[in-house]
Amino acid sequence: MKEKIKKVLLIVNPCSGKTKTRISAAQIMEKFSKQNFEFTTRETTCQGDATNIVKNELNDHDIVVCCGGDGTHNETINGVMDMPRRAPIGYFPSGTTCDLATTLGIPANAEAAADIIKKGNINDYDIGLFNNRYFSYIASFGALTKNTYATPQKLKNRLGHTAYVLSALQEIKDIHGIRMRVEHDGGVEEGEFCFGSVSNSTSIAGIFPLRKEDVRLNDGVFEVFLVRKMSIPNVARTVLEVRNQVYNPKRVLYLRTSQIRFSFLDEDVSWTLDGEYGGTHREVMIHILERAVKLITPENPLFIKHNLEPKAEEEVVEETDTDETTV
Repeated sequence: MKEKIKKVLLIVNPCSGKTKTRISAAQIMEKFSKQNFEFTTRETTCQGDATNIVKNELNDHDIVVCCGGDGTHNETINGVMDMPRRAPIGYFPSGTTCDLATTLGIPANAEAAADIIKKGNINDYDIGLFNNRYFSYIASFGALTKNTYATPQKLKNRLGHTAYVLSALQEIKDIHGIRMRVEHDGGVEEGEFCFGSVSNSTSIAGIFPLRKEDVRLNDGVFEVFLVRKMSIPNVARTVLEVRNQVYNPKRVLYLRTSQIRFSFLDEDVSWTLDGEYGGTHREVMIHILERAVKLITPENPLFIKHNLEPKAEEEVVEETDTDETTV
């Protein structure tokens, strides 16, 4: 029996990543030339374009595949979340850092990324709802976060991750404490913090690794880092500690929660969502949406194997399955 042709909506950010390593739609489709995949290709031309493409065209396709950085993936998720049918998402990472791809185990090599999509292994994935906008793996504010969206694209294309480091050095002088109140599953915290992140990832900006035993990508909670106000010399010390996965409670508040509210007491605060500018806010409410989207990924121990929820009582059958399926 002939295998059903899978209709793929392919979205490519032509400006993402270093020029010499950039991959085109034609190169991606070539990896599937002998497979049962039929492609509709679209290139993004401006911020938010991937979201609009998904909303306008996904209904006629079985899966959506995006090629770009974490920002392109974020836009794709925002589009899928507004659809009545949330189709599985495949990913060709070609951005400068691609923290999410690292966490998911998706390599930058196009051949290997194509093999993952061809195998069609699907896992449910948690995302965050930031006020009224979705993010896939991190929302952050404070010290050294501006450089993720303010670093010029031309500099990122030429220097890669080094561009972020150079931009971060210019931000050090602006580090300051932000008075806030933080409400989470475990209680309430008040104080001055110079950095904060809410993430579902094993890496923050490619610099801070999280303990892999703490991170599960579909457990309904995100990991929260809050770095207390400190002097510039202590910033370097804290960075080294966190890189070694040492979370000193005198300098770092680390917790896990299914929802969190930030109330900034003196100023509106700028946020970064998946590496892109997330606006300036005085109040922020973040909900973790458990198993909200389906990602095409390799086998990954960071995903919990869930049994499917039973249907109505009269329809329950003895046989059980997991949420790990194929397309």
